[in-house]
Amino acid sequence: YQRRVHGDLGKTLHTNFSNKMFSQLKAQPMHTSFGHASATEELLGDNRSGEHMMGTSIMAVAFDGGVIMGADSRTTTGTYVANRVSDKITPVHDRIFVCRSGSAADTQAVSDIVRYWLDIHSVEIGEAPLVKTAANLFQEVCYNNKDGLMAAIICAGWDAKNGGSIYSIPLGGSLIKQKFAISGSGSTYIYGYCDSYFREGLSRQEAQDFVVKALSHAMSRDGSSGGIVRLAIIDKDGVERKFIPFYQLPVPQ
Repeated sequence: YQRRVHGDLGKTLHTNFSNKMFSQLKAQPMHTSFGHASATEELLGDNRSGEHMMGTSIMAVAFDGGVIMGADSRTTTGTYVANRVSDKITPVHDRIFVCRSGSAADTQAVSDIVRYWLDIHSVEIGEAPLVKTAANLFQEVCYNNKDGLMAAIICAGWDAKNGGSIYSIPLGGSLIKQKFAISGSGSTYIYGYCDSYFREGLSRQEAQDFVVKALSHAMSRDGSSGGIVRLAIIDKDGVERKFIPFYQLPVPQ
């Protein structure tokens, strides 16, 4: 486009749209759902062509009577933040949840498969399944398809036999029972903090404060983590879901 600017001497100057930018807009057309390309979409270029990823900070901590699971809410495609408030804590049964990191498509597909198997299993045995059973099903799917999946999962919950329990299924499909588990790209920044703070027998409030502060530290350092903190508190009485907005996090974002 062209804009005319009149100077003091009455001369007409022409300010042209950047030739380089214009050539980029013409060279790489991107079509929206309406069939037209917007300038914003064109300038983003390949930044949105990546797989829908969950560069993530996820965490689960056992407390006296149950477990608390927490996650950030940022989902990316390439370098573009596709969703600022995604929910990475997914239920697979009444008191069994998973935190998902890696490929959003892979982890959603695996969660759907395990949820289906658990529903059938609970009908067969006539009671709620064990957290260990759910974790072993996740491990079976992830290990048998380790060459084709990018999925790191924390499976946690409460059952009448074992109480609150946490299982980590990292990339590759191994299965590890832990008192607390962290995973995702942001977890590398908080291993020292978590090791120094965690102790067995935390109260419910202490565990919640621990999860929120650890995740807010990870989100402040990791560019692929951010947004808000979502929590799932699971015990014999059921599940309580919470979210902490970014302006209430203990570490400034």
